[in-house]
Amino acid sequence: MRTENRRVKYLTLLALLVGSGLGLLSATQTWFTIQVRDVADHAGTVTVAGSAAAPALTALSLAGLALTAALAIAGPAFRVVLAALGILLGVSIVYSALAVLGDPLQAASAAITSATGVAGEASLRKLVQSTATEFWPWFAVVGGVLVALAGVLSIVFLRAWPGPSRKYQTRFAGEDGRSAEETLAELDGHAEATEPAADAAEGDEREARAAAESDAADEPASLDRDAAIDSWDELSRGDDPTR
Repeated sequence: MRTENRRVKYLTLLALLVGSGLGLLSATQTWFTIQVRDVADHAGTVTVAGSAAAPALTALSLAGLALTAALAIAGPAFRVVLAALGILLGVSIVYSALAVLGDPLQAASAAITSATGVAGEASLRKLVQSTATEFWPWFAVVGGVLVALAGVLSIVFLRAWPGPSRKYQTRFAGEDGRSAEETLAELDGHAEATEPAADAAEGDEREARAAAESDAADEPASLDRDAAIDSWDELSRGDDPTR
């Protein structure tokens, strides 16, 4: 059962990745080839890329790629929000492509104006002789459908979808099955139990150090007093203590 759940998860992420990739790829390709007549009555050709015909397609596809990574590590609650966002992205990609296919001249007007210098919808329609539509817009439509389908699958299999790995979790069970909170509580209790013993050991160490320092301070004073008494006795006997 767990294997089946993981398979559903990976297929969903793959659909989202492939759909976003198709949208991004199609945006870089030529969508329309338009034959126009210039002022000298010579036919010319204007090619229109997907990024020019549907400017929002690139941004939507990049958002889908980022959504793939976020959805892979998201928890159940956040996954619902991301899945709804995926559905919205997929619908937006499909709408962008179909809107362009519905009126190629309107989508290509900026490219035609840039190539010929002619502006205005009526003037452009008189200028255009023919319009050839490539297959790349349909790739964008398929990509948008895959992105939306991935969002739907994420919601349908919400409970069956395996959660993120421990690498991305802030709460997880330890090797003995206990949660992180229980493990931390046990460590805190152990620290509180050992704190009095550590304080007592530290106190004994301070006393020993103070006693050693006291002995070291008294020893030179005792030596000086004994040397003074010996010198006085030698002087009393008539001996020179400086020899």
